[in-house]
Amino acid sequence: MKREIKLTSDGSRTIYLPELDETYHSNHGAFNEAIHIFIEQGIRMFSPEQTVRIFEMGFGTGLNALLTLIESKTRDYTIEYTGIEAFPVEFGLVNELDYCTYLNWDSPEDFTQLHTLTWGEKHQITPAFSFQKIHQKIEDYQPELNHFELVYYDAFGPRVQGDLWQPMILEKMHALLKPGGVLVTYCAQGQVKRDLKDLGFEVVSLPGPPGKREMTKAIKI
Repeated sequence: MKREIKLTSDGSRTIYLPELDETYHSNHGAFNEAIHIFIEQGIRMFSPEQTVRIFEMGFGTGLNALLTLIESKTRDYTIEYTGIEAFPVEFGLVNELDYCTYLNWDSPEDFTQLHTLTWGEKHQITPAFSFQKIHQKIEDYQPELNHFELVYYDAFGPRVQGDLWQPMILEKMHALLKPGGVLVTYCAQGQVKRDLKDLGFEVVSLPGPPGKREMTKAIKI
C-alpha cells in the first residue's frame, strides 16, 4: 500500500494512505494529538514511583513510543513498553518524519533504536525503559493476562479498520490490563464506548485534542 509524508497543522509530520484516504495521526497536529491523548491523559496519570507497563495497539510511526521514552528520561518514569504492529513502516519513510528535530530532542538515536531493534525481543534502551515490539496481527496475539497498567489504543479508526474495534479485540485489551488499568484512545464513537462498558470498563469522555471534541478513557473495573 502506498504511503506518503504529510505535514499536519502543528508543523509535525504524519503518514498518509491515499488508498484509504487516512492518516496515521490527526491532520490538526500529529504531535498535539499524541501528547494530549497518550501522554497527558495516559502516562502522566500514573506516579513515577511505580513501574508502568504499557501496551500500544498500533506501533505505527513510533511517535507514541518516542514521546513515552522522552517522558521516562525527563520525568523519571520506569516503563516497560510493548508495541504491536502488523504492517511495519519502512525505515526510510520513518526517517523522513524527522520527529527528533521537530521535538528539539538531541538524542535521535532513541528514535532509530525503536525502529531498528529486533522484533519479538525485549530490549533495555535505558535502565528505566525496556522496549519490545511484536510483529503480529492483534487477532493472533495471545495477551499476558492482568499484566499492563496502560493501553495506548491507536489503531486506524472504525471507518477504515472496523474489525479492530470489535468487542472480540477490545476484550483482549480488557484481559491484558490489571484491575484499575487504563485504556486511552482518540476514538469517541458511541458504539465503541458502549462495547467498552459492556466488557467491564468504566468509560469517561474527555475533551479531545485540537480539532476533535472528545477522546475516550476506559478504566478496568
